[in-house]
Amino acid sequence: MTSTQTSPSSRGGDQQRFGESPESVRETDHYQQEYIEDFADRWDRLIDWEARERAEGDFFIRILKDYGAHSVLDVATGTGFHSVRLLKEGFDVVSADGSPNMLARAFRNARHRDQLLRTAQADWRFLNRDIHGTFDAVICLGNSFTHLFKERDRRKALAEYYAVLKHNGVLILDHRNYDRLLEGGSAVSGAKGTVYCGEDVQVGPEHVDEGLARFRYAFGDGSTYHLNMFPLRYGYVRRLMSEVGFQKIASYGDYQRDFEDPDFYVHVAEKEYRFDGDATML
Repeated sequence: MTSTQTSPSSRGGDQQRFGESPESVRETDHYQQEYIEDFADRWDRLIDWEARERAEGDFFIRILKDYGAHSVLDVATGTGFHSVRLLKEGFDVVSADGSPNMLARAFRNARHRDQLLRTAQADWRFLNRDIHGTFDAVICLGNSFTHLFKERDRRKALAEYYAVLKHNGVLILDHRNYDRLLEGGSAVSGAKGTVYCGEDVQVGPEHVDEGLARFRYAFGDGSTYHLNMFPLRYGYVRRLMSEVGFQKIASYGDYQRDFEDPDFYVHVAEKEYRFDGDATML
């Protein structure tokens, strides 16, 4: 990978330590090197908090309230968008992330909006080592689950989410429509995404195969960064959730129950044990 810019911020790939063969970087632990401080500082320009709030409406708030959730563990806090929204709605939130740069940005964003985050740096594979207590809900949003490259890591993370939930808790997890990408389609079906709503950044895949989706993030100031992610298929994620022990799974596309070829999927998985034929997959 090369860059035509000369400023330090434009050499994101160098700082992100992808090396001479970036498409060969397929390790879960590399994500911390990808979310360098410069990239974290620009992340909110990718999201655009106001536009994203309009796009998703009260979707997550409504689901959490429907399940009677009060305590929420946000395991992929990022720069704090959902943690702050939930705090404003009266939820009791603990905000975790594996990236210290993202957590620092999230804490500052919350203070700017008169909210105080309770933050914890945590590896999902060892979540219960770093996070104490149980929660009504766990949310893993922003396409974050795709940072896990090995199936054993994905199973371990889901098992950790399951363990930290109360007996009737719920997990909400999202990811891109990688099925479409793997079949030759575009990253975004419409003119603008429903999750990444910023106007000052161009996002697109540079490489996609069954084991890697490498995305390029080019900002208006000339800076360019990349993320290497595992392309999760829709049916595969649902199967893993079921095999880990979640009893009932409802899936949405772009925040709609009825969907066709959405940009993002959201899975809502219930932990509550259901006897015999009650554990129906929706």
